[in-house]
Amino acid sequence: MENREELIQKVTALVLDNWKRLSAQPYQVPVGISARHVHLSKEHVEALFGVGYRLTPMKALSQPGQFACEEQVAVSGPAGTLPKVRILGPERKQSQVEMASGDCRILGIQPQVRSSGDLKGTPGIMLKGPKGEVLLTEGVIIADRHIHMTPEDAQWFGVSDQDRVSVSVDGPKGGVLGHVLIRVTRDSRLDFHVDTDDANAFQLKQGQWVTIRKEEAR
Repeated sequence: MENREELIQKVTALVLDNWKRLSAQPYQVPVGISARHVHLSKEHVEALFGVGYRLTPMKALSQPGQFACEEQVAVSGPAGTLPKVRILGPERKQSQVEMASGDCRILGIQPQVRSSGDLKGTPGIMLKGPKGEVLLTEGVIIADRHIHMTPEDAQWFGVSDQDRVSVSVDGPKGGVLGHVLIRVTRDSRLDFHVDTDDANAFQLKQGQWVTIRKEEAR
């Protein structure tokens, strides 16, 4: 186990590295890549896994309080099935399925790009668990590109909640991702969320730093 002095040295070095990076390129944010996943209501957790069942945290995610679960479900559409789709916790008021475009082609559904929780009028889907099935009448989305940040982050970047910005990516397949939503909440952690389609198109890596095009923030 590392001693206290070694830990302090590592933390200090990390803080200094980030300060140097922000001093040179002050409008950078880290990338978080979201693979297909399912959010479930308490009612649907019990329908799929049994009465009284509670989700089992497997690992923490970038946003505080959110976690990947041990549990997976099958997701079935008119044209096909994805047999093992990870559930993310905690439980939500309404179940939601987030897919990439390629996933939706496999399932045979026509998805809509929406913000999380904006589900009215979206396609439905069948979920299958070890104890039962749930037919969602709506809830499948392609999550829009968005950046989580705190009010302090928003002040630093000169943006507000619900603003739309562009993000520039360096590298051999670099370019600009537009129409990125700013989501400001007190308990956020700075993170630029994209799905696997966007990540593959731009060869993005988890934790990679990209730059907000501040001149397009408003």
